[in-house]
Amino acid sequence: MMKVKNKKLPIGIDGFEKIRTNDFYYVDKTLFIKELLQNWGEVNLFTRPRRFGKSLNMSMLKSFFEIGSDPALFEGEKIMQDKDLCERYMGKFPVISISLKSVGGLNFKAASAALKNIIGKEAMRFQFLLESERLSEAEKNSYKRLIKIGTTSEAIYDITDATLIDSMQTLSQLLEKHYGQKVILLIDEYDVPLDKAFQRGYYDEMVSLIRSLFDNALKTNASLYFAVLTGCLRISKESIFTGLNNLKVHTISDVRYDEYFGFTDADVDKMLAFYGLSSYK
Repeated sequence: MMKVKNKKLPIGIDGFEKIRTNDFYYVDKTLFIKELLQNWGEVNLFTRPRRFGKSLNMSMLKSFFEIGSDPALFEGEKIMQDKDLCERYMGKFPVISISLKSVGGLNFKAASAALKNIIGKEAMRFQFLLESERLSEAEKNSYKRLIKIGTTSEAIYDITDATLIDSMQTLSQLLEKHYGQKVILLIDEYDVPLDKAFQRGYYDEMVSLIRSLFDNALKTNASLYFAVLTGCLRISKESIFTGLNNLKVHTISDVRYDEYFGFTDADVDKMLAFYGLSSYK
């Protein structure tokens, strides 16, 4: 009987770094990076069902592009065969990465507070901006407004509504000025706040908020290199992407990226062979 190899299966784990550093089995989707760069779109939206690896791919993109990331995470993966691409892009960009999966609540106020917490926590990753010699005092103050801690139990981050709407654009501008490099923006589960708002009866308010946030982050953001959004639902362009003429939408019916979400026959064959289970296909 063939001895089963001891790589663990990453059930329920969507963090690329965690999978790669803890000897989990990883289905190589790293050529997704190359496809994104070659078929350029400033704003890319991918809609796929749940459990198709969307969040894992977003985590992979962050690990590849972000300044200070560990190149060893990609050792042995297909993307490393393109040395020129890796030399040009790997570890070269500031990355803003958020997931909106927890943005919800019984009412708009609760959902808005949840969104402020997500923005605030992501902004806290960049506290070096407070000491940056490339930022003015006014710019540092604008950063402080993103990480202001509240005193009530309703919200950890006491961000004003106006600051929230400008938050991702502001953070992009500050990071570009600090690094001298435009920013990559990753927004996972973009549709969840709208789905929850629809169920709870505050859809119109949430659409207005998300539209304003996305307009500033994706449409009028001169510091944006490119953005990737993922979600399960296709929200109409007219509701939250109004006037966004740089948006490329890739649904499950599009062929171009289909091999990078979910498992192909070849992926399944390779996995089963690895564990000595090919006869179970």
